Amino acid sequence: MAELATIARPYAEALFKASASNVSSTAEWVDELGVVANDVQLQQFAQDPNASVEQVFEVISSSYARATGKTLPAMAVNFLRTVIENGRLGAVPEMAAQFRALKNAQAGSSDATVYSAFPIDGSALADVATMLEKRFGRKLNVAVALQPELIGGIRVVVGDEVLDTSVKARLEQMKVALSA
Repeated sequence: MAELATIARPYAEALFKASASNVSSTAEWVDELGVVANDVQLQQFAQDPNASVEQVFEVISSSYARATGKTLPAMAVNFLRTVIENGRLGAVPEMAAQFRALKNAQAGSSDATVYSAFPIDGSALADVATMLEKRFGRKLNVAVALQPELIGGIRVVVGDEVLDTSVKARLEQMKVALSA
């Protein structure tokens, strides 16, 4: 989806420059808009030629309000109207990802997803985050996702780097070693 990334880049960069004084709060609503805009039914509604820009905007802003309990900030309203008017609603999730990447680059950090077969409590996650920051050599914004098929252990994804210490990965390694 290089085309989608190409479409999203100028929007993400412009939004990043415009929100230079308040990048963190902008990142929150951009991420949430990315989740809302990723809905298949919403995409179909937005592509309907009978749906006006105002109708699409109202559906998205009400979905955002239901999801967050907040109304869209003024900058988000302007951003969303521009995106809808230009027919780029489908690129909003990619815009959110690129905005997050710009924010992380500015802060010198990266997003990390820790996949685990079981929930990880706060203190254990803090320990894992500290270990991962040493391993990857940078500050990490850690999120946890459950994947029961890992059986045990964890699998960490930081950008294009993967650290897999799961039971499933070890079983796969043993299978390859035994069948070779």
